[in-house]
Amino acid sequence: MSYLTLILKNPFRNKTRTSLSIIGIAIGITIIVAMGMITNGLQASTQTTLKAGAAEITVTHAGSNAFVSSGGTIDQSRVADIKGIGGVKDAAGILKVSNSSTTSGTSSSSSASPAGSGGFGGLSIIGIDNSQLSLAGISADNVNGSLFSNGSTDEVIIGKTAAQSLNKTVGDTINLYGKDFKITGIFETGNFIQDAGVFMPLNTLQNLTSNTNKVSNIYVKVKDNANVTQVSKSIADAYPNELSTTTAADQANRISQAMGTIDTASWAISLLAIFIGGIGVINTMIMSVFERTREIGVLKAVGWKDRRILGMILGESIVLTLIAAVAGTVVGVVGVEVLLSFSSSTITPVFSIDILIRAFGVALIVGVLGGLYPAYRASRLQPTEALRYE
Repeated sequence: MSYLTLILKNPFRNKTRTSLSIIGIAIGITIIVAMGMITNGLQASTQTTLKAGAAEITVTHAGSNAFVSSGGTIDQSRVADIKGIGGVKDAAGILKVSNSSTTSGTSSSSSASPAGSGGFGGLSIIGIDNSQLSLAGISADNVNGSLFSNGSTDEVIIGKTAAQSLNKTVGDTINLYGKDFKITGIFETGNFIQDAGVFMPLNTLQNLTSNTNKVSNIYVKVKDNANVTQVSKSIADAYPNELSTTTAADQANRISQAMGTIDTASWAISLLAIFIGGIGVINTMIMSVFERTREIGVLKAVGWKDRRILGMILGESIVLTLIAAVAGTVVGVVGVEVLLSFSSSTITPVFSIDILIRAFGVALIVGVLGGLYPAYRASRLQPTEALRYE
């Protein structure tokens, strides 16, 4: 039997103990992979909010932001007022509500939650003029089918994620606020929140929800030579205590900070996995050395050097943890995909080489740290004492 074959076979002499060690390490690796995929998915979606053509500034009622609303609405006349501010190229008023009991088929009673419900309590519905859909990142290029017409009172376009969740396609109908609407198109922007919603003409949604001449937010597109931060400040200064503004860059930074917190938590879990896994590997390898004391004595008696013994035990430890890394990575990837496919989540998990490197890096560190002491202990055994060991 070759040296390498010996290293590969020795960890499995006690299958039960080895399996428990692999499972313990694999659990930590699974969590690292799962959190990494979800974080990457959120970050990828965030980048789409900065795409060319979409609004750079979001105006909300004072006390609100682009994500959380105080429930206030804005008079629609402010859209025209904002268009007159220096540096503003275009502006569009939108109305956001939530159809919390929308179903895929029959009519249902629905509730209107204006301004920023964002779909977390139900299906997000946004009203906007079709000529200004580009400010929301939607154009004919990313719509399968056609856009709704402003003059229509029964047409909508639906996001790809929402369409999949509700099992809808172009030409189907969807019941919103007790009224059937025809789906003229399915859009995909890459924004996981937006793609889980429905867009319809602004005046239609205003009439449905009794929000006549009211909007939740105003999307603002600035001129090419204008400073986004300065224009945002000018809007806020023009209407103090009434309007607040958030730039797309600010939103992206806030999300990035949140992702950074999740990433830090992932690294903390990695360290915990190293600690717990290391203890498990140390225990497994020490027991293995104890059980093979006479065998190690024979190997040293026939001429094996200390470094060869050390390398064998350390190699066995690394083999054990790398197997755990493979198992943990596979379970993490499959688990996230399966769980999200059966949930209403709109996040698209993203697996990257960074996640793979982190998973196997943690496994390698655990293998080296966990096997170092048992390997050193085995290499220091005296042949005569080892051969007398019972």
